[in-house]
Amino acid sequence: MLKSRQEIKQIARERLRENHGAAILILLVYSIVAFGYGLLSSLSQLAGFYGIYWLIFLIGTPLLSVMLVNVEGECIKLYKGLPASVGAIFTGFSVNFWRKLGGMMWMFLWVMLWSFLLFIPGIIKGLAYSMTPFILAKHPEVKATEALKLSMRITDGYKGTLFVMYLSFLGWQLLSTLTLGILGIVFVTPYFFLTCAGYFVELRDHAIANGKIRPEELGMPADVNGIGVKEEE
Repeated sequence: MLKSRQEIKQIARERLRENHGAAILILLVYSIVAFGYGLLSSLSQLAGFYGIYWLIFLIGTPLLSVMLVNVEGECIKLYKGLPASVGAIFTGFSVNFWRKLGGMMWMFLWVMLWSFLLFIPGIIKGLAYSMTPFILAKHPEVKATEALKLSMRITDGYKGTLFVMYLSFLGWQLLSTLTLGILGIVFVTPYFFLTCAGYFVELRDHAIANGKIRPEELGMPADVNGIGVKEEE
């Protein structure tokens, strides 16, 4: 049976208490890199240095996309109570870089195409594709384009549940703003990322248990009944 939103968020909070330092550091480093990328892009564009702007875009966007996949992989570890390291979000660049990048670009492309139609379809498809970076991080045998398809199957019937989960963090985001982002650094952002990782773990296992996905499609071993064996992650 799929855990409720409250149960997943409770586990995320417990794991955050157990690994507070690692969670904060991982998300802080990623946030700093993302902020630096955005700042440099904006400054170069405002200054009219369009050549530099496009150079930053062409180099920074792929690196930041793959870094996000690596961050999600570490958040999965944290949610499962396993040790995680900020160094892994950098060493992870050497592992399946082009596959991770291809999967993320494929996801962004389809979200953008759906968003061109109407705002609501873009949101719905964004929710359907939201498990893609987690699949790319955790299941290296899954091809880039297949990660998107598997995400759609994992989230089938639960896009509304995911949407409500995202909405449940609006109050926390407001409090973070009122503290000039300090609360976001020390609690809200790590809490949100671990909750998202928790939803991936629980929805993935639920999809396998209910036959929506075969374990071998994710490169996972299966028991005699075809159910995915819980791997030591």
